[in-house]
Amino acid sequence: PGQPADTSTLYHITFQHTTNNSTRICAVFYCLFTKYMFLSSPVMCAYQRPQQRTEAKKGLQFFLQMLCCSKMTQKTRVQTERICIMLTGKTIILGVTGGIAAYKAANLASLLKKQHADVHVIMTKNAMEFITPLTFETLTVNKCLTDTFDRNFKFEVEHVELAKKADLAIIAPATANVCAKLAHGLADDMLTTTILAAKCPKYVSPAMNTNMFENPIVQDNIKKLEHYGFHIIDPASGYLACGDTGAGKMPEPETLFSYIMKDLACEKDMVGKKVMVTAGPTQEKIDPVRYITNHSTGKMGYAIAENCMRRGAEVTLITGPVAITPPPFVKVVPVVSAADMAAAVKETAEQQDIIIKAAAVADYRPDHPVDEKVKKKDGDATLTMERTEDILSYLGAHKKPGQFLCGFSMETEHMLENSHAKLAKKNADMIVANNLKVAGAGFGTDTNVVTLITADDCRELEIMSKADVASAIVSEILKKMC
Repeated sequence: PGQPADTSTLYHITFQHTTNNSTRICAVFYCLFTKYMFLSSPVMCAYQRPQQRTEAKKGLQFFLQMLCCSKMTQKTRVQTERICIMLTGKTIILGVTGGIAAYKAANLASLLKKQHADVHVIMTKNAMEFITPLTFETLTVNKCLTDTFDRNFKFEVEHVELAKKADLAIIAPATANVCAKLAHGLADDMLTTTILAAKCPKYVSPAMNTNMFENPIVQDNIKKLEHYGFHIIDPASGYLACGDTGAGKMPEPETLFSYIMKDLACEKDMVGKKVMVTAGPTQEKIDPVRYITNHSTGKMGYAIAENCMRRGAEVTLITGPVAITPPPFVKVVPVVSAADMAAAVKETAEQQDIIIKAAAVADYRPDHPVDEKVKKKDGDATLTMERTEDILSYLGAHKKPGQFLCGFSMETEHMLENSHAKLAKKNADMIVANNLKVAGAGFGTDTNVVTLITADDCRELEIMSKADVASAIVSEILKKMC
C-alpha cells in the first residue's frame, strides 16, 4: 500500500478486513503486478475444504474491489511480503539425457519454475527409461518434448521456434553420447536439433562413469564443445551409481541453478568492473579458548557480493568467520582478525573500481593475547584493550581517482547525524546506515532497513530482503558513478 509495485517481484499478501457487522473476511494469495494489470491467484494449498477455498476467493474479490475503489479503512489490515523472482519472462530449455542423474533434473526444473521461468524440457528416448515426461510436465506446466515427428504439434517447426525463443539452454545430465553428437554437429532427435538451432547461451553438464569421462575421446569432444561456444559445467567427484569413485557425478541442482542465475538473473551492467566486498565479523584472540567478536552473520555482505557477481563484476569477497556458504563465482579470501582483514584489503584495494565495506570489524582487541588458557581465579579479571586499525579511514585516505568507496554504519541512536559525520571523516562516497533497534534490521535477520547517505542525498529504503537491499545499494552506487 502506498508503494509502487515492482514488476520483477511476486507479492505474498495476507488480507484481513472486519466489516461493520463484525464479520471478518480473510484471504491469503500471491499477486504479480505488471504494467497493465494485476495478476493474482489464491493459495489453494492452504485451503483443503471446498468451503475454505470459496471463502478465500471471496476474500480476494473483496480485496480487489476495495483496492480499486480506494476503500481501505482502519479495519483493514494488509501484510505484504516481497518475494524476489528474477527469471520472469525468461525461456529456458532443459535437456535431459539417459543417465541415472536424470532424476536430479526434476529438482532443477522446480527451482527454475519457482523463479517464474518458462521451462521447456526436452528428453531423449533413453532419458524416459529413468524418469517420465509426466514428472516434468507437472513441474513446468509445459508439454515435455520427446519426439521430433510428434503429430500432435503446432503449425510452427517446433524445435526451431523453441530455439529462437530460448534465453538459455542447459543439458543436465549430458551423456557421452549426446556430447559426441553435439560436438560433431549430429542432429537426429528433438534435443540435438533444438540445441544446434539455438543461438542462446548453452550449458552442458557431463555426467557418466569416471573411466568414460576420462577417456581421451570424450575429453576431445568436451574441448570441441567449448571451442564452439558451449559452457561446460565440470562434474563433481565422489561415489558413482556404478560403484566407482571419481569424477563424473552431475553437480547438485542448486549448483546448476547458480550457473543459470549468473547468466540470466540480472542485467550485465558491471562487466569489466572489479569489486571488493568485506563481510562478516572478526574474532580477536584472548587466549587459545576465548575471543571477542560480534553478532554479524555476513548475510548482507554476501548478498552484495552475489548481486555484483550476477551483474557481471569480478568480485573479491573478504570474509570473517561465518556459518553461511559464500556465493559462487567470486574470489573468497577468508580472514579471522581485524589485522588479517586490514592486510587482505590493502593487498588488493588499489586494483578495485568499487569497495563496499559491509564487514563488522572489531574496533578493539586485547592488547596482550596469550598462548595458554587463562585460568579462572577468585575475584574480578581485567582485560586491557587496544584500538584496531580503522580500515575504512585507510581506504578513504588512499582512494584512487574514480574509485567508489562505500561504508556501513550500524547505530542505536542518532543514526543520521553519526552517519553523515562518518561519511565526511572517512572520505567515503556513500554510507549505508541502519539502526539496530528498528524491527527487521540488523544482525542475523533475512531483511534489512537501510538509509543510503551521500554528500548530496539521503534516501531511506523500506524493509526488504537483504538480496533486495543489496540490489538497491549496488544500483545506487552505479548511478552515482555515472
